[in-house]
Amino acid sequence: MKDNKTQSPSPAPQENKMGTMAIAPLLAGMAVPMMISMLVQALYNIVDSVFVSRLSQDALNAVSLAFPLQNLMIAIGGGTGVGMNALLSRSLGEGDQAKADRAANTGIFLFLCSAVLFGICGVVFSRAFFLAQTDIQSIVDYGTAYSRICLGLSIGIFSQFCFERLLQSTGRTVYSMVTQIIGAVLNIILDPILIFGLFGFPRLEVAGAAVATVFGQIVAALIGLWMNVRFNRDIHIRLRDIRMDRTVAREIYRVGLPSIIMQSIGSVMTFGMNKILISFTDTATAVFGAYFKLQSFIFMPVFGLNNGMVPIVSYNYGAARLDRVKKTFRLTATVATAIMVIGFSAFNLIPDLLLSFFNPSAEMLSIGTVALRAISISFLLAGFCIIAGSMFQAIGNPLHSLVVSVCRQLLVLLPAAWLLAQTGKLDLVWFSFPIAELMSLTLSVIFLRKTMRAAEARLGAGGSAA
Repeated sequence: MKDNKTQSPSPAPQENKMGTMAIAPLLAGMAVPMMISMLVQALYNIVDSVFVSRLSQDALNAVSLAFPLQNLMIAIGGGTGVGMNALLSRSLGEGDQAKADRAANTGIFLFLCSAVLFGICGVVFSRAFFLAQTDIQSIVDYGTAYSRICLGLSIGIFSQFCFERLLQSTGRTVYSMVTQIIGAVLNIILDPILIFGLFGFPRLEVAGAAVATVFGQIVAALIGLWMNVRFNRDIHIRLRDIRMDRTVAREIYRVGLPSIIMQSIGSVMTFGMNKILISFTDTATAVFGAYFKLQSFIFMPVFGLNNGMVPIVSYNYGAARLDRVKKTFRLTATVATAIMVIGFSAFNLIPDLLLSFFNPSAEMLSIGTVALRAISISFLLAGFCIIAGSMFQAIGNPLHSLVVSVCRQLLVLLPAAWLLAQTGKLDLVWFSFPIAELMSLTLSVIFLRKTMRAAEARLGAGGSAA
């Protein structure tokens, strides 16, 4: 018999890097690819407005007033993707390939249904949507043409969402980033060609911006589909299996519905703000649209950082390592705040340069300079609030994020904007944003302390936090 003392011990299983790697390089490795993807998305969002502003301010207004409709599509697509990814990833982790495939194929069916619904609504209700906001005929005509194309062919955006999320859910984020870049580049190339009728193409004006956007989305979706079929061996997409599975659909929306609601609130807020601003001058709505495009370059990197933080926090919370959870939050919140300070500085020091991308009139430049400086005060608080919201979702109660979002945008921002508008001074309306963000910070701090106390109690009862 061999002496047991001479036998080599079996090697211990290697732990996931999220539990062992130093927080700073781990967060950088997780977040940087997502930040790049988010910046590409921000570029995608701004291109249409930059080019159509060369047509006229009414053209820019039309695209700006269409933003709530586009944001609603993003909300539905993003929320459905969250639910589909959660179920698919969990099923793969459980070794249930059949359930993972059902999640993927049912998710595709749900995205297609969303595209059909928005397509019908876009064709039928676009004109009524713009008439509800303004009676300026050129804006209504431009906006109707733009929305009917973007919504009528929403198969592009929903398919792109779907196939990108399938790649992300199985860890193939580089492929997902490639599809986004290709779609954005095509949009950038085609925008001036189709808007202004270059190289023998017809001059489509605002409709050309919509066609360029939809074409880029459809090409990106087709590439995403090909990449899933060719490279994504973790799921099996089959035409005969793309159908409704009520059990799977309920599970997808059980997880995704809160995300849909939170993102949809932004559409309601934007619609309400446009109604308030246009009562002063239609130039104010053009400024608001330009602001939303510009701020995406500040917020999108923070959202990418945020997405990199969540799996690290979730893993270490599950592993009862509260020290790593706290370190990750502190570092992420610090970096997010630093990014927002840079945004605040840019909006205050060079607002005229930022607005110059949109071919502003003297009136737009005057209103916009005040607006960017006033709204950007909220940036100083927003970074912390965004990261805190994801902490609720990762280790606490996602309802907290929903409550903060509803209170900020519907219960504080819109009423504050309306009350400030009663003074008859447009410059004051912009300060509704920092007022709402202050409330958001207060609630976020309260909920974060509550969440962390609950985490400490749980880990204290269930094991060591170290």
